[in-house]
Amino acid sequence: MIKKLKSILTAIALTAATVASANDIKELNFGIIATEKAGAMKQMWEPFLEDMTKATGIKINGFYATDYAGVIEAQRFNKVQLAWYGNKSAIDAVDRSQGEVFAQFVDLDGTPGYYSYLITHKDSAIKTLDQVLKNGKDFTFGIGDPSSTSGTLVPTYYVFTMNKLDPKTHFKVMRSSNHEGNFLAVLNKQVDLATSNSEMTEKIREKSPEKLEQIRILWTSPLIPRDPLVWRKDLPADVKKKVKDFVTGYGKTDREKEILKNMYRLAGFKASTDAQLTPIRQLELFKDRMKFESDANMNAAEKQAKLADIDAKLAALAKAK
Repeated sequence: MIKKLKSILTAIALTAATVASANDIKELNFGIIATEKAGAMKQMWEPFLEDMTKATGIKINGFYATDYAGVIEAQRFNKVQLAWYGNKSAIDAVDRSQGEVFAQFVDLDGTPGYYSYLITHKDSAIKTLDQVLKNGKDFTFGIGDPSSTSGTLVPTYYVFTMNKLDPKTHFKVMRSSNHEGNFLAVLNKQVDLATSNSEMTEKIREKSPEKLEQIRILWTSPLIPRDPLVWRKDLPADVKKKVKDFVTGYGKTDREKEILKNMYRLAGFKASTDAQLTPIRQLELFKDRMKFESDANMNAAEKQAKLADIDAKLAALAKAK
C-alpha cells in the first residue's frame, strides 16, 4: 500500500513538474529555411513572429540559418523548437530532430501545392529539355540546397533519375544555391539552367515582372504538397495548443492577410500531421530504388538486399496511408 502511494505521489510530482516547465517557457526559437537572403526572409517572417509573440505570451525569436541543415541541426539540439521546412527537409527534422508536423501552408488561390521548375534565360540556346538530357556537358547547371524538395529532390528524380542520369556528372559544371541565388544566376547568365519553383517565380512576378520576362521555363514538375510547419515533439502540450491555435487561426484581419500575402502568397495555415510527408518519402525511396537497380557495378546479392529493403519500406508507407 505504501509502495503504491509512493508511486502515485511520484506521478503527481512529475505531472506538476511538467506543468511548471510549460508555464516557465518564456521564449521559443522559430527556424526559417534559407530560400533567399536572410534580410529578405526576416522582412517576410518577422511581422508574423511578432504577432505570434503577442498572441501566445511567449517571445518568438526568428532563427535564420544559411542553409537548410542549419535549421535541422538546431532543432535536433533544441536550439530551435518550431520551424518552417519544405517537405524533404521536414522528413529530416522528423527523423533526426524530434520533429512533428503540426500545420501546412494554404495558398492564396487555394492551390494545394506548388511546382518545381527547370529554368533558363530567354536568350539561351537551350530550347527543350531533350537538349539538356542529351548534351549536358555543354551546359552549367544550378541545383538547390541538398535538403530542398523543389530545388533538388523533385527535379533530380523526375528529370535525371528517371532518365538514368546523375546531375553531378552529367553537366560541365554543377553548383548549389538557394532558390533566389539560382534564379539570379540564370537571369545574369552565370549558369545555363537551374532549378526554381512556382513560389519564387510568383514572388518575382509581383515585385519585378520585367525580370521574369527574361526567364523561360523548360520543365514543370507534378504538384508538390505545400510546406509544413514542424515543432519539437517534447514541447509541453499547453504550449503546443497556444502555438497551433494561433497558427491555424491566423489570417482573419486585413493586416494579417497582407502579412500572409507577403509570405509566398499565403491565405493561412491548416492543421496537418507527419502523414503529409508520405508522398515525398515514397519519392526518395523510388529514386534510391532506380539508382540501385541500374548500378551495374553492385554485387547481385547486395543489390537484391537493398531493393528488398526499399520495397519493404514502400509497402509499409502504402499500408500506413
